[in-house]
Amino acid sequence: MPYMKFLYVRSDVCRAIFFACFLAVQKTSHKLVSFLFFSYLCILYQSSKKQIQNMEKKQIVFIEYLRVVACFLVMLVHASENFYGADSSGLAGNVSMLANESNRFWVSFYDGALSRICVPLFMVVSAFLLVPMKEGMTMHSFYKRRFMRILPPFIIFQLLYTFIPAMLGQWTWNEALDGLWMLPFNFSPMAGHLWFMYPLISLYLIIPVVSPWLEKSTAKEELTFIGIFILSTFIPWLHTFVTRELWGECFWNGFTMLWYCSGYLGYLVLAHYIRKHITWNRGKRMRIGLTCLFIGGAFTGWSFWWKGVPGQIIETPLLEWSWEFCTPNVLLATFGAFLLFTCIEQKEAPRWITDISRLSFSMYLMHLFFLAPIAGFFVNGNQAEPLIPVWAAIPCIALLSFLCCVITGKLLSFLPGHKYFGI
Repeated sequence: MPYMKFLYVRSDVCRAIFFACFLAVQKTSHKLVSFLFFSYLCILYQSSKKQIQNMEKKQIVFIEYLRVVACFLVMLVHASENFYGADSSGLAGNVSMLANESNRFWVSFYDGALSRICVPLFMVVSAFLLVPMKEGMTMHSFYKRRFMRILPPFIIFQLLYTFIPAMLGQWTWNEALDGLWMLPFNFSPMAGHLWFMYPLISLYLIIPVVSPWLEKSTAKEELTFIGIFILSTFIPWLHTFVTRELWGECFWNGFTMLWYCSGYLGYLVLAHYIRKHITWNRGKRMRIGLTCLFIGGAFTGWSFWWKGVPGQIIETPLLEWSWEFCTPNVLLATFGAFLLFTCIEQKEAPRWITDISRLSFSMYLMHLFFLAPIAGFFVNGNQAEPLIPVWAAIPCIALLSFLCCVITGKLLSFLPGHKYFGI
């Protein structure tokens, strides 16, 4: 936050005053007075230092909560997909079909209204913490630090999702080898959730490029960019309802007029704008946050319900027409949710929150290993009549998957090479 710069300046001034007073007292003849005054200054300095550290914690403590919630919402999304799939896997693929009105409503609620903000929240968190780059950090050092953090776990889990299904007989070894050959180019067919890693990598690649501009940009300049980004979020809707070739798109050009101001780069700039330029009080952030989250979430849920007619096979992109992460409604809900999290003013998060937050990346990578069999147990081969009602089945699948990931991540953290699992 902007006030942190003032705190650091103030702390430097305090240090200067402290040493000036110390030198002055040293010149006095009374050793007892000198000792007592010196002790008082030490206590005062340590107290000031502790206050500054607490303010720093207060600045980012809400991020710990946000990571935990976003991680759970990812699993809620994938738990919901088991109740509108139309292919042999039971998951939502190229085509979808809702079994009944109950599935229609609860998938709309859990997967749409509540959870579509999960991926954008992760993007905003990354940008909020990393943009602009630290003073003196080079592009090379930034890339080295960030990619050594995410690439080894990404590669390891790509291999696990390729070979474990073959070992379990879910696909042939020839298919596994074909999948292995494709890994340099895309994610494993058994690990669709790893698509997220590629936009995340692209975000890391662009951060050193945009950081110098963001360091010098004004609030008005950033708002101008965000405005263009908001306009670009309508492109998925226009592709669905108007034309597949928009603003210069054609078979020899896949880049639209707004290409360079679209995608997750917009969330990056938004994160910086929130951190640097939004100075609203807690009450205003809560009011605006709730309003944006409700409007964006309600529209997202309604859009799925509107298209999802039970018993009717429909192309999944058409059913999920407003569910892309760079659409106006998801952007609005994400902005609202992030504002609400900034209202958390605890000085320190509980230990269990920080522990899960630290594991969130590895939990994201591994969660399908647990979610798929858990979902298979609850669905029991019949989406219309799961073991328990669908309104309870979806959160139960997500919660049990979440707990399995926490336990597994905690066990992996005791291993010497736990960093290679994203911990």
